[in-house]
Amino acid sequence: MARERLYIFDTTMRDGQQTAGVDFAVADKMRLAAALDALGVDYVEGGYPGANPTDTQFFQELGGLDTAKLTAFGMTKRAGRSVENDPGFMEILDAPSAATCLVAKSWDYHVDVALGISNDENIACISDSVAAITARGKEAMIDCEHFFDGYKANRDYALSCAEAAIEAGARWVVLCDTNGGTMPDEVFDIVSDVTKHIPGAHLGIHTHNDTENAVANSLAAINAGVRQVQGTINGLGERCGNANLVSLIPTLLLKPGYAERFETGIDVAKLPQVKNVSLLLDDILNRTPNRHAPYVGASAFAHKGGIHVSAVMKDPSTYEHVKPESVGNSRTILVSDQAGKSNVLDRLATAKIEVDAKDPAIDRILREVKDKELDGYSYDGVGASFELLALRQLDRLADYFDVTGYTVNISNDGKGRTLSEAAVSLVIDGETVEGKGTGNGPINALDMALRGDLKRYATAIDTMKLVDFKVRILNTGTEAVTRVTIESVDESGDSWRTIGVNPNIVVASFEALKDAVVYKLFKDGVSAVPETAS
Repeated sequence: MARERLYIFDTTMRDGQQTAGVDFAVADKMRLAAALDALGVDYVEGGYPGANPTDTQFFQELGGLDTAKLTAFGMTKRAGRSVENDPGFMEILDAPSAATCLVAKSWDYHVDVALGISNDENIACISDSVAAITARGKEAMIDCEHFFDGYKANRDYALSCAEAAIEAGARWVVLCDTNGGTMPDEVFDIVSDVTKHIPGAHLGIHTHNDTENAVANSLAAINAGVRQVQGTINGLGERCGNANLVSLIPTLLLKPGYAERFETGIDVAKLPQVKNVSLLLDDILNRTPNRHAPYVGASAFAHKGGIHVSAVMKDPSTYEHVKPESVGNSRTILVSDQAGKSNVLDRLATAKIEVDAKDPAIDRILREVKDKELDGYSYDGVGASFELLALRQLDRLADYFDVTGYTVNISNDGKGRTLSEAAVSLVIDGETVEGKGTGNGPINALDMALRGDLKRYATAIDTMKLVDFKVRILNTGTEAVTRVTIESVDESGDSWRTIGVNPNIVVASFEALKDAVVYKLFKDGVSAVPETAS
């Protein structure tokens, strides 16, 4: 059976820019546009030329894309003016884009209150604007704003707005759930009715996520007949966001009921790039990626419960609805107080630590994990500390150095300037070493002191650095316990996370710092035995 063509329209750089705290630079938009083009989306909406210098410059600099159609966004022409006498509309029309998407009122209430014109004048604006776009040889589409609210208030008028756009030559009429309040069953019923008047091959859907139904509403509209779906990367957008393309695209390409019915411009072999685009947007916005994001999140295929892990080892599909690698992700087996032997064995195998499944050390590792989690540790996301714990139980971790003591002093000059100084006493190869460090805080100072003079280990640790530091108070009151998690990276780009727990934040931090250094030495294969002269 021949599959129907379904078109993917990305509006991250326009709808996404309406998100609180988001302000794309021209360079940011260039990077995003290139990534979306390479992925294979059909339309990339670049913004509103003429509305602000950034969007205008972006269109002028980019010019076009290899496969996707660069789309300019704007409003229909003003009532009472010709197209040529509307400077704002002409800026949109003159933008170097292959397609133009205009927002138009389709709710008679808004035509009256927001525009202050008659229903007929609004329809004339839609028709004239579409005709002007097609006369330039560009693809025209109309976003029918508040379509679902307008349909419920005055069905005939909402339909007449959509029909006017089609009759004037629009390639697409996009039905917009602008306030995100429509439910999936309503979307399906309304779209089904619209397809009796306008072919689904000319209809699109644009949903917002105010009821956490944007993806569900998009799928409902597709099932009802629309053949263009709009959304943003990571669901970025005003208020609660827009339909998340990072969830929609894998669903459309992999899920039964969609994969066999539709084809898109995105080759299934390129599907792993969806994760890269998701991470690219987070990087541009300086945001921490959502670990629990469907398909692409670090925890999307993470398994923790012992029974679950055992089942996954026998049949991954038991708890994984798609193969992790199909979306550029990987399976993660977490080790925690919910774990069983399967968790430990899989985690050791992932770390390339070979061990017999019958080794008594497995029980000791599992028992220590559960005991330490009772004290406040959590090994879910701190693989390095877990590996060190396991290696110690397996008696495979070298004794690189011993810490015999440390001190931290904090001074303030009364003028707002604070200085932290730390000293660490170590024994390396039987020799006592005193490391000192200063920093902008006690943890930074301790880090500098610990790594200040590690003798022959210096070469291995010189390029590592601390890039993230998180503190959590596990309970309150006089017996509060502090959990510290730190992330380190080195010159290879490898990163690892370690943990420390103690009522004293400095002690907890130092434990995590020490593990970070020891893990770096271990992973680099550094020997703890002094080299002898040949």
